[in-house]
Amino acid sequence: TMPTDQATRMARTYLVFAVALFLPCVAASTLLTSRWSAVPQAPPDPILGVATAYNADPSPEKVNLGIGAYRNADGKPIVLRCVREAEKKIATDETAMKEYLPIQGLEAFRQVTSQVIFGADAPGVKEGRIAVVQSLSGTGALRIAGEFIARYNVGTTVYISDPSWGNHHTIFQRCGLQTKKYRYLSPTMGLDIDGMLADLKAAPEGSTFVLHTVAHNPTGVDPTKEQWKQIAEVCKERNAVLVFDTAYQGYASGDLEGDAWALRYFANELNMELFVTQSYSKNFGLYGERIGALNVQCKDKTTADRVLSQLKTVVRPMYSNPQLHGARLVSGVLADPSLKTLWNQELKEMADRINTMRTALVKALEEIQCPVPGEQFKDWHHITRQIGMFAYTGLNEQHCNVLTDKYHIYCTKNGRFSMAGVNPGNVKYIAEAVKDAIASV
Repeated sequence: TMPTDQATRMARTYLVFAVALFLPCVAASTLLTSRWSAVPQAPPDPILGVATAYNADPSPEKVNLGIGAYRNADGKPIVLRCVREAEKKIATDETAMKEYLPIQGLEAFRQVTSQVIFGADAPGVKEGRIAVVQSLSGTGALRIAGEFIARYNVGTTVYISDPSWGNHHTIFQRCGLQTKKYRYLSPTMGLDIDGMLADLKAAPEGSTFVLHTVAHNPTGVDPTKEQWKQIAEVCKERNAVLVFDTAYQGYASGDLEGDAWALRYFANELNMELFVTQSYSKNFGLYGERIGALNVQCKDKTTADRVLSQLKTVVRPMYSNPQLHGARLVSGVLADPSLKTLWNQELKEMADRINTMRTALVKALEEIQCPVPGEQFKDWHHITRQIGMFAYTGLNEQHCNVLTDKYHIYCTKNGRFSMAGVNPGNVKYIAEAVKDAIASV
């Protein structure tokens, strides 16, 4: 029989040996398995995912009708001439530094951006009643607005058109806000004004209404001036918080002033308090610069100053301060009369090309006697009645799958075409593909 102390020593030895063998296995297992291995794969973005699929397609016939970015008649991206000239001036200005901007953004930009949307002589602008923060384009402006609304209009529900830009619901929901839809589009691709007004009237007092300033995304269907006046009456009746989302001013029609009519009616004529987002992605072609603004019109300057102070507390922990280069470009163009004139000219050129392609697509569809996408349609002229970047064609998901799988034409599954992707070289190809897609489903 082994003495007790000797047995104890041997047991300890075996234990140490076993641990020495076991620990490396545990360590190896830990190295092979990520602590994040249970994280699920997110679905591709329904809009940006279209561009990813398009870029991966080697077909020489492929057409991108998905993402909303301008292309010229040759299907190529461009940099506006006014932007090129502004960049030259910045590059040769040895006093231009790369310091941090204030939380609220570049002062020169903040001073001019509200004039672009409200008008230089707008009462809110002249009286200093508009709180302005530079933002990460329109998306960032919406997020700042959402965070502020969630903090100071507690319990509000955000009403968003059906359909709307795919990111609207997500942005406000991430701010902790509940979202609902209001009717917007009729079966024949016109405005369902009766349904819209009924849904807004049924909203609780103090609800938040998201409105598209011009060139509704994704439909391209806008209210008439008389319909906007009806909408304004309901907004006043419900004491609603208004968010005008502005992505296409000037790009929709080529007329900056005309495209701002709805917002200016609410803000300048009715003197309503409201939020206005701005994006300079489309109308300046500054997609990658992420330059935009959030404007909040208030009843008096003292309130606007307090609102600005709180908007800054939203921005500071989110991204601290905005980027510099895009703000310099926009403010530089707007401060130079010759460059501003050139910008207006280029806006008209872009808008005219888009409108020309709307007409050309409808003509191509009619020439080949393409059937309409549904029995509710008499013809294809809903495409030319719409404005802005997109055409809401009426095609369904099955039609779109045929376009992509057979013809390498990429668009979102709701039948939205980015008209910037249509050009004289591909318009007949697109029309023939649409005819086949409708016949195949």
